[in-house]
Amino acid sequence: MFITGGRILTMAGQEYENGTIQIENGKIIAVREGAIGDMPAGKEKKVLDVQGAWIMPGLIEAHCHMGITEEKKGTEGDDCNENVEPSTPYLRAIDAINSMDAAFDDAVRAGITSAMIGPGSSNVVGGQFAFVKTRGRCIDDLIVKAPAAMKVAFGENPKVNYAGMGKSPVTRMAIAAILREELFKAFQYKRQKENGGENFEEDFRMEPWLPVLNGEIPLKAHVHRVDDIFTAIRIAKEYGLSMTLDHCSEGHLIADRLAEEGFPAIVGPDLSSRSKIEVQNMAFKTVGVLNGAGVKTAITTDHPVSLIQSLPLCAGLAVKAGLPHEEGLKAITIHPAQICGVADRVGSLEVGKDADIAIFDGDPMEISTRTLYTIIDGRVVYDASEDGAENQESQVQ
Repeated sequence: MFITGGRILTMAGQEYENGTIQIENGKIIAVREGAIGDMPAGKEKKVLDVQGAWIMPGLIEAHCHMGITEEKKGTEGDDCNENVEPSTPYLRAIDAINSMDAAFDDAVRAGITSAMIGPGSSNVVGGQFAFVKTRGRCIDDLIVKAPAAMKVAFGENPKVNYAGMGKSPVTRMAIAAILREELFKAFQYKRQKENGGENFEEDFRMEPWLPVLNGEIPLKAHVHRVDDIFTAIRIAKEYGLSMTLDHCSEGHLIADRLAEEGFPAIVGPDLSSRSKIEVQNMAFKTVGVLNGAGVKTAITTDHPVSLIQSLPLCAGLAVKAGLPHEEGLKAITIHPAQICGVADRVGSLEVGKDADIAIFDGDPMEISTRTLYTIIDGRVVYDASEDGAENQESQVQ
């Protein structure tokens, strides 16, 4: 398959004003300036001529609850929080994500080809996130990385949830203490397993911590306020763990310090209302301030807090508030790929990566821009010219 005739923004440092991408077996095998050129003998030619459109890596949502908090299904479709005990590291998002949720189709229509999905923030430890593609019926077939992160939460959400139950945590001190105790036990378990030999008995509740302790996946920290951000950093440093700062709503107030600390930020959902005290300083300028200070940043809708299809619009509003234009595009492509640990497969248009591609009739951060095609693993899964047809997953002839 060839995609040709458009402006290619690779998000890897190169742009081609009238370029061509060649795809084979779901992977990118060439990205270059110019027309298609000669085809090898005996090969069937499948060509998509996009005539001046913007060709970009598929967009990436770095933090959401799509398919785990389903649309239009109320309590029956809400599997986001097991809010009966404060620490549940053994929960796996893949066991609750319904890829038939309408939000997946909305994502594809917006050019979003992959997403980081996991539990909510009612618990101090919520469970394991998964990084998945956005089109398919069986979640097992969509997995890029699982587990991809371990969700932890600070501040208002765990406090409010457990205060109503009359049990800990009801203070920020208790949230931090519960997480420290979990990590302390996890490190003890790790040492015992390493020294236990053949007679060691594995613990189902402790095993999920090992990828975190071994540096294979990060903590995914729900933090809004400055004090919660610093508590998360304090604990991550105490135990030598990698971590992402999710939401980071007051990050612009401490941008230089966060740059020194070196943890990346996934900012949002700035399109939603300031519905609770800890988001009172939420603003679209946060991304630009953090980025300017040297913090690697991605943008999130936190779907369903704000809708998944608003992701490119959120990037545009961040640009309007001061984020450089190219950094706005990176914040929904290569930066989330790097932050989520999957940049070897997605996030930029480079040889060897998955052929996940979004094609727009202009700048995707402009509200009137239309998605023309969405391509996942080399297959056209959305074609605007066939919008409304029963089967849109057709190959280009």
